[in-house]
Amino acid sequence: MNLSTYRAQWAFSPLREVLAGMVGTFALIPEVIAFSYIAGVSPAVSLYASFVISIAIAITGGRPGMISGAAGSVALVAAALVHRHGIDYMFLATLLAGGMQILFGLMRLHVLMHFVSKEVQTGFVNALAIMIFAAQLPQMLHVTWHTYALIALGLAIIYLVPRLTTAIPSPLICIVVLTLITIWHPMPVHTVADLGALPNGLPSLILPHVPFTFETFEIVMPYALAMAAVGLLESLMTAGVVDDHTDTHGEPRMECTGLGISNILVGLFGGIAGCGMIGQTVGNLRYGGRGRSPLLRRAHFCSL
Repeated sequence: MNLSTYRAQWAFSPLREVLAGMVGTFALIPEVIAFSYIAGVSPAVSLYASFVISIAIAITGGRPGMISGAAGSVALVAAALVHRHGIDYMFLATLLAGGMQILFGLMRLHVLMHFVSKEVQTGFVNALAIMIFAAQLPQMLHVTWHTYALIALGLAIIYLVPRLTTAIPSPLICIVVLTLITIWHPMPVHTVADLGALPNGLPSLILPHVPFTFETFEIVMPYALAMAAVGLLESLMTAGVVDDHTDTHGEPRMECTGLGISNILVGLFGGIAGCGMIGQTVGNLRYGGRGRSPLLRRAHFCSL
Protein backbone atom coordinates (compact mmCIF):
# COMPACT_ATOMS: atom_id res chain seq x y z
CA MET A 1 0.00 0.00 0.00
CA ASN A 2 1.47 3.37 -1.01
CA LEU A 3 1.54 6.40 1.28
CA SER A 4 -0.95 8.47 -0.69
CA THR A 5 -3.58 5.72 -0.51
CA TYR A 6 -2.98 5.30 3.22
CA ARG A 7 -3.35 9.06 3.81
CA ALA A 8 -6.54 9.19 1.75
CA GLN A 9 -8.09 6.51 3.95
CA TRP A 10 -7.86 8.90 6.91
CA ALA A 11 -9.67 11.77 5.21
CA PHE A 12 -12.66 10.02 3.69
CA SER A 13 -15.94 11.98 4.27
CA PRO A 14 -15.24 13.09 7.89
CA LEU A 15 -18.84 13.91 8.89
CA ARG A 16 -20.26 10.61 7.69
CA GLU A 17 -17.35 8.80 9.32
CA VAL A 18 -18.08 10.43 12.69
CA LEU A 19 -21.79 9.56 12.54
CA ALA A 20 -21.09 5.99 11.43
CA GLY A 21 -18.47 5.68 14.18
CA MET A 22 -20.97 6.76 16.81
CA VAL A 23 -23.52 4.21 15.63
CA GLY A 24 -20.88 1.49 15.68
CA THR A 25 -19.78 2.45 19.18
CA PHE A 26 -23.24 2.41 20.71
CA ALA A 27 -23.93 -0.96 19.11
CA LEU A 28 -20.54 -2.33 20.16
CA ILE A 29 -20.60 -1.52 23.88
CA PRO A 30 -23.56 -3.68 25.05
CA GLU A 31 -22.52 -6.51 22.75
CA VAL A 32 -18.94 -6.80 24.01
CA ILE A 33 -20.20 -6.57 27.60
CA ALA A 34 -22.53 -9.50 26.89
CA PHE A 35 -19.63 -11.41 25.35
CA SER A 36 -17.55 -10.77 28.47
CA TYR A 37 -19.97 -12.95 30.42
CA ILE A 38 -19.59 -15.69 27.84
CA ALA A 39 -15.83 -15.61 28.44
CA GLY A 40 -16.24 -15.37 32.21
CA VAL A 41 -14.43 -12.01 32.55
CA SER A 42 -15.50 -8.58 33.78
CA PRO A 43 -16.99 -6.06 31.30
CA ALA A 44 -13.87 -3.91 31.70
CA VAL A 45 -11.76 -6.61 30.05
CA SER A 46 -13.86 -6.58 26.87
CA LEU A 47 -14.22 -2.80 26.82
CA TYR A 48 -10.47 -2.29 27.24
CA ALA A 49 -9.87 -4.79 24.45
CA SER A 50 -12.23 -2.98 22.08
CA PHE A 51 -10.66 0.38 22.95
CA VAL A 52 -7.11 -0.83 22.28
CA ILE A 53 -8.02 -2.77 19.13
CA SER A 54 -9.88 0.23 17.68
CA ILE A 55 -6.79 2.40 17.96
CA ALA A 56 -4.23 -0.20 16.90
CA ILE A 57 -6.12 -1.70 13.97
CA ALA A 58 -6.92 1.76 12.58
CA ILE A 59 -3.18 2.31 12.16
CA THR A 60 -1.92 -1.19 11.35
CA GLY A 61 -4.91 -2.89 9.68
CA GLY A 62 -5.34 -3.51 5.98
CA ARG A 63 -9.10 -3.09 5.57
CA PRO A 64 -10.51 0.45 6.09
CA GLY A 65 -14.14 0.63 7.16
CA MET A 66 -13.97 -2.62 9.14
CA ILE A 67 -14.80 -2.71 12.85
CA SER A 68 -12.80 -4.93 15.17
CA GLY A 69 -13.43 -5.59 18.83
CA ALA A 70 -13.83 -8.23 21.52
CA ALA A 71 -15.84 -10.68 19.42
CA GLY A 72 -17.97 -13.51 20.73
CA SER A 73 -16.29 -16.17 18.60
CA VAL A 74 -12.96 -15.61 20.38
CA ALA A 75 -14.73 -15.28 23.73
CA LEU A 76 -16.14 -18.78 23.33
CA VAL A 77 -12.64 -20.19 22.87
CA ALA A 78 -11.24 -18.20 25.80
CA ALA A 79 -14.08 -19.16 28.15
CA ALA A 80 -12.80 -22.66 28.86
CA LEU A 81 -9.29 -21.37 29.61
CA VAL A 82 -10.59 -18.70 32.01
CA HIS A 83 -12.86 -21.13 33.84
CA ARG A 84 -10.11 -23.74 34.27
CA HIS A 85 -7.02 -21.65 34.91
CA GLY A 86 -7.94 -18.00 35.49
CA ILE A 87 -7.82 -14.71 33.66
CA ASP A 88 -4.03 -14.30 33.71
CA TYR A 89 -3.70 -17.41 31.55
CA MET A 90 -6.09 -15.77 29.10
CA PHE A 91 -3.87 -12.67 28.96
CA LEU A 92 -0.90 -14.88 28.09
CA ALA A 93 -2.98 -16.70 25.47
CA THR A 94 -3.92 -13.33 23.97
CA LEU A 95 -0.25 -12.35 23.67
CA LEU A 96 0.63 -15.67 22.05
CA ALA A 97 -2.37 -15.50 19.70
CA GLY A 98 -1.24 -12.06 18.55
CA GLY A 99 2.26 -13.35 17.87
CA MET A 100 0.84 -16.26 15.87
CA GLN A 101 -1.32 -13.92 13.80
CA ILE A 102 1.70 -11.81 12.91
CA LEU A 103 3.51 -14.99 11.87
CA PHE A 104 0.52 -16.14 9.82
CA GLY A 105 0.49 -12.77 8.04
CA LEU A 106 4.20 -12.84 7.29
CA MET A 107 3.84 -16.39 5.93
CA ARG A 108 0.88 -15.29 3.77
CA LEU A 109 -1.34 -17.98 5.25
CA HIS A 110 -4.38 -15.80 4.55
CA VAL A 111 -4.49 -17.54 1.14
CA LEU A 112 -5.88 -20.59 2.96
CA MET A 113 -9.20 -18.69 3.15
CA HIS A 114 -9.69 -19.64 -0.50
CA PHE A 115 -10.12 -23.24 0.65
CA VAL A 116 -12.90 -22.40 3.12
CA SER A 117 -16.17 -23.22 1.38
CA LYS A 118 -19.10 -20.83 1.20
CA GLU A 119 -21.17 -23.31 3.20
CA VAL A 120 -18.66 -23.20 6.07
CA GLN A 121 -18.57 -19.41 5.98
CA THR A 122 -22.37 -19.21 5.96
CA GLY A 123 -22.60 -21.59 8.90
CA PHE A 124 -19.98 -19.60 10.79
CA VAL A 125 -21.84 -16.32 10.26
CA ASN A 126 -25.22 -17.85 11.15
CA ALA A 127 -23.76 -19.30 14.34
CA LEU A 128 -22.46 -15.85 15.26
CA ALA A 129 -25.89 -14.36 14.60
CA ILE A 130 -27.53 -16.92 16.88
CA MET A 131 -24.95 -16.28 19.58
CA ILE A 132 -25.44 -12.49 19.37
CA PHE A 133 -29.21 -12.93 19.59
CA ALA A 134 -28.88 -15.32 22.52
CA ALA A 135 -26.59 -12.88 24.34
CA GLN A 136 -29.10 -10.03 23.99
CA LEU A 137 -32.32 -12.01 24.51
CA PRO A 138 -32.11 -12.04 28.36
CA GLN A 139 -32.43 -8.25 28.29
CA MET A 140 -35.96 -8.65 26.91
CA LEU A 141 -37.19 -11.34 29.32
CA HIS A 142 -38.89 -10.78 32.67
CA VAL A 143 -39.05 -7.01 32.14
CA THR A 144 -41.78 -4.39 32.51
CA TRP A 145 -44.01 -3.13 29.73
CA HIS A 146 -41.86 0.00 29.51
CA THR A 147 -39.10 -2.04 27.88
CA TYR A 148 -41.37 -3.38 25.15
CA ALA A 149 -42.78 0.10 24.52
CA LEU A 150 -39.28 1.50 24.07
CA ILE A 151 -38.34 -1.42 21.78
CA ALA A 152 -41.40 -0.74 19.61
CA LEU A 153 -40.62 2.98 19.48
CA GLY A 154 -37.00 2.26 18.67
CA LEU A 155 -37.88 -0.06 15.78
CA ALA A 156 -40.32 2.53 14.44
CA ILE A 157 -37.61 5.21 14.46
CA ILE A 158 -35.02 2.95 12.83
CA TYR A 159 -37.27 1.87 9.96
CA LEU A 160 -39.43 4.98 9.42
CA VAL A 161 -36.94 7.85 9.76
CA PRO A 162 -34.97 6.83 6.61
CA ARG A 163 -38.14 7.50 4.63
CA LEU A 164 -37.90 11.13 5.73
CA THR A 165 -34.14 11.72 5.80
CA THR A 166 -30.87 9.85 5.64
CA ALA A 167 -28.69 12.78 6.71
CA ILE A 168 -28.31 11.25 10.20
CA PRO A 169 -28.29 7.46 10.72
CA SER A 170 -31.64 6.37 12.11
CA PRO A 171 -30.10 4.08 14.80
CA LEU A 172 -28.23 7.11 16.17
CA ILE A 173 -31.48 9.09 16.31
CA CYS A 174 -33.12 6.10 18.02
CA ILE A 175 -30.40 5.92 20.69
CA VAL A 176 -30.53 9.66 21.42
CA VAL A 177 -34.34 9.81 21.55
CA LEU A 178 -34.79 6.77 23.79
CA THR A 179 -31.98 7.89 26.09
CA LEU A 180 -33.55 11.35 26.50
CA ILE A 181 -36.95 9.76 27.21
CA THR A 182 -35.53 7.60 30.00
CA ILE A 183 -33.66 10.61 31.44
CA TRP A 184 -36.65 12.93 31.42
CA HIS A 185 -39.10 10.24 32.55
CA PRO A 186 -37.26 7.66 34.67
CA MET A 187 -38.77 4.22 34.31
CA PRO A 188 -37.88 0.66 35.39
CA VAL A 189 -35.79 -0.39 32.39
CA HIS A 190 -32.36 -2.00 32.14
CA THR A 191 -29.35 0.12 31.25
CA VAL A 192 -25.87 -0.79 30.05
CA ALA A 193 -24.53 -0.16 33.56
CA ASP A 194 -26.81 -2.91 34.88
CA LEU A 195 -24.75 -5.46 32.95
CA GLY A 196 -21.77 -4.96 35.25
CA ALA A 197 -19.32 -2.49 36.72
CA LEU A 198 -17.95 -0.28 33.94
CA PRO A 199 -14.39 1.08 33.96
CA ASN A 200 -13.92 4.73 34.82
CA GLY A 201 -10.44 5.19 33.39
CA LEU A 202 -8.06 4.15 30.65
CA PRO A 203 -6.36 0.72 30.66
CA SER A 204 -2.89 0.41 32.17
CA LEU A 205 0.05 -1.75 31.16
CA ILE A 206 0.14 -5.15 32.89
CA LEU A 207 1.91 -8.48 32.53
CA PRO A 208 0.27 -11.89 33.10
CA HIS A 209 0.93 -13.16 36.62
CA VAL A 210 1.64 -16.76 35.65
CA PRO A 211 4.67 -19.01 36.03
CA PHE A 212 6.58 -18.91 32.75
CA THR A 213 7.26 -22.63 32.63
CA PHE A 214 6.93 -25.34 30.02
CA GLU A 215 3.78 -26.61 31.76
CA THR A 216 2.17 -23.16 31.52
CA PHE A 217 2.83 -22.88 27.80
CA GLU A 218 1.62 -26.45 27.32
CA ILE A 219 -1.70 -25.39 28.84
CA VAL A 220 -2.00 -22.09 26.98
CA MET A 221 -0.73 -22.94 23.47
CA PRO A 222 -3.79 -24.91 22.22
CA TYR A 223 -6.13 -22.10 23.30
CA ALA A 224 -3.83 -19.45 21.81
CA LEU A 225 -3.74 -21.29 18.48
CA ALA A 226 -7.52 -21.64 18.46
CA MET A 227 -7.99 -17.94 19.34
CA ALA A 228 -5.56 -16.91 16.60
CA ALA A 229 -7.22 -19.12 13.97
CA VAL A 230 -10.80 -18.15 14.86
CA GLY A 231 -9.89 -14.47 15.04
CA LEU A 232 -8.21 -14.51 11.64
CA LEU A 233 -11.07 -16.48 10.10
CA GLU A 234 -13.69 -13.99 11.26
CA SER A 235 -11.52 -10.98 10.39
CA LEU A 236 -10.80 -12.19 6.86
CA MET A 237 -14.47 -13.08 6.36
CA THR A 238 -15.44 -9.61 7.56
CA ALA A 239 -12.85 -8.05 5.24
CA GLY A 240 -14.45 -10.01 2.39
CA VAL A 241 -17.83 -8.53 3.31
CA VAL A 242 -16.32 -5.04 3.11
CA ASP A 243 -14.80 -5.88 -0.27
CA ASP A 244 -18.21 -6.96 -1.57
CA HIS A 245 -20.04 -3.91 -0.18
CA THR A 246 -17.54 -1.32 -1.37
CA ASP A 247 -16.28 -2.99 -4.55
CA THR A 248 -12.73 -2.43 -3.33
CA HIS A 249 -9.93 -4.67 -2.14
CA GLY A 250 -8.09 -4.54 1.18
CA GLU A 251 -4.71 -5.96 2.16
CA PRO A 252 -5.33 -9.40 3.75
CA ARG A 253 -1.68 -9.86 4.72
CA MET A 254 -1.60 -6.44 6.37
CA GLU A 255 -4.89 -7.23 8.14
CA CYS A 256 -3.39 -10.44 9.59
CA THR A 257 -0.27 -8.73 10.92
CA GLY A 258 -2.25 -5.69 12.07
CA LEU A 259 -4.64 -7.89 14.04
CA GLY A 260 -1.68 -9.68 15.60
CA ILE A 261 -0.07 -6.40 16.68
CA SER A 262 -3.41 -5.22 18.06
CA ASN A 263 -3.94 -8.39 20.09
CA ILE A 264 -0.43 -8.20 21.56
CA LEU A 265 -1.24 -4.68 22.73
CA VAL A 266 -4.60 -5.92 24.04
CA GLY A 267 -2.88 -8.60 26.10
CA LEU A 268 -0.45 -6.05 27.53
CA PHE A 269 -3.32 -3.76 28.57
CA GLY A 270 -5.50 -6.40 30.24
CA GLY A 271 -7.96 -7.24 27.47
CA ILE A 272 -9.28 -10.31 25.71
CA ALA A 273 -8.22 -11.10 22.13
CA GLY A 274 -10.49 -9.69 19.45
CA CYS A 275 -11.09 -9.71 15.72
CA GLY A 276 -13.32 -8.26 13.02
CA MET A 277 -17.02 -7.98 13.84
CA ILE A 278 -19.35 -8.62 10.92
CA GLY A 279 -22.54 -7.08 12.33
CA GLN A 280 -20.96 -3.79 13.36
CA THR A 281 -18.97 -3.62 10.13
CA VAL A 282 -22.08 -3.95 7.98
CA GLY A 283 -23.76 -1.21 10.03
CA ASN A 284 -20.71 1.02 9.69
CA LEU A 285 -20.70 0.59 5.91
CA ARG A 286 -24.43 1.16 5.67
CA TYR A 287 -24.14 4.55 7.33
CA GLY A 288 -21.10 5.80 5.45
CA GLY A 289 -18.04 4.50 7.27
CA ARG A 290 -15.34 3.78 4.70
CA GLY A 291 -12.01 5.04 6.08
CA ARG A 292 -9.70 4.52 9.04
CA SER A 293 -10.49 7.61 11.12
CA PRO A 294 -13.89 6.46 12.52
CA LEU A 295 -12.07 3.63 14.28
CA LEU A 296 -10.15 6.13 16.37
CA ARG A 297 -13.29 8.13 17.00
CA ARG A 298 -15.00 4.91 18.07
CA ALA A 299 -12.18 4.26 20.51
CA HIS A 300 -12.62 7.76 21.87
CA PHE A 301 -16.35 7.23 22.43
CA CYS A 302 -15.64 3.88 24.13
CA SER A 303 -13.34 5.64 26.59
CA LEU A 304 -15.92 8.23 27.66
